[in-house]
Amino acid sequence: MSTLKPMNSVHPWTRSPLIVNAPMRLIALAPMAVAVAQAGGFGFLAAGTDVRDLKAELRKARDLVQRNPIKGSDPDVLPIGVGFINWGVDLSTALEAMREQIPAAVWFFAPKRNKDLIEWTSKIRESSSRRTKVWIQIGTVADAIQVAKTCSPDVLVVQGADAGGHGLAQGAGIVSLLPEIADALKEAEMGSIPLIAAGGIVEGRGTAACLALGASGVVMGTRFLASKEANIAKGYQDDVLRTRDGGLSTARTNVYDTLRGTTGWPGRYNGRGILNRSFWDAQNGKSTDENKRLYDEALQTSDEGWGEDGRLTAYAGSGVGLVKEVKSAHEIIEEVRSDALEVMSKISKVGSKL
Repeated sequence: MSTLKPMNSVHPWTRSPLIVNAPMRLIALAPMAVAVAQAGGFGFLAAGTDVRDLKAELRKARDLVQRNPIKGSDPDVLPIGVGFINWGVDLSTALEAMREQIPAAVWFFAPKRNKDLIEWTSKIRESSSRRTKVWIQIGTVADAIQVAKTCSPDVLVVQGADAGGHGLAQGAGIVSLLPEIADALKEAEMGSIPLIAAGGIVEGRGTAACLALGASGVVMGTRFLASKEANIAKGYQDDVLRTRDGGLSTARTNVYDTLRGTTGWPGRYNGRGILNRSFWDAQNGKSTDENKRLYDEALQTSDEGWGEDGRLTAYAGSGVGLVKEVKSAHEIIEEVRSDALEVMSKISKVGSKL
């Protein structure tokens, strides 16, 4: 178990074990972020690569918090975070968008170069008088050490290879990655940085396992795709609920980025999505131009464009087979937290008998 200072000592509205929603581009907006925070989690809204709507989303979040105040939060700081895909965002534009409403945290992911995050970290801390904490997502031991040394993040989000959506094309699962990073940071005398586990975690058993590995909390993305607050097409959500055996029914690939035109990602990244006709046609040699034409046609079919025989992108992690129904963010967090605590209690009882 983690022996670090609990996260609720920094963010008093949060409860242990800490559950965080991933800042999923276009899907995790103000309603999800605030609902997660109101349930004692840490909610993130996604700015992604386009911050044109960020100021408006932060105002929506402020209004939601004002209507239903979150106990323990600082009235001058929004009790949510903002996630950025750094390769596609201008820093000055991002800072301006957050000048009016100061978020409790920012989440950095996928810079063109790790050293780009040094300026991002410095400017965010300066503009918020250090009230906004810096979370940085990494997926390798080397990146963890480099980012820890150069940015001194408040939190490192450790993403394993089972994660849905974008991540490193080559990487380890969270079970081996998190403890290796923890050991490496400790050896480098940087072991005080909290680690939040991500990648394939969708329920209480996985949460308990990550806490046992030393995580201070967990991130869930795929599970929140099936939340009432997700800004998601019904066809996409139905695809998530339908899919089983995620190790076989999802894969890391560049196919969906190519067909969607989201081709600015640094070369070492790709995305894990549910396999469908677009993927298999690409595998079987269909030309990119023809595959894209069919993809664009599917965009006009609304919810029918998703599914095993569909063509539209449904990013999801390998834990997707454990997601079986739509619930509110509050219900999801309460269920996962309760189940995790039950598992940890059983482990503790077994340990006491040894």
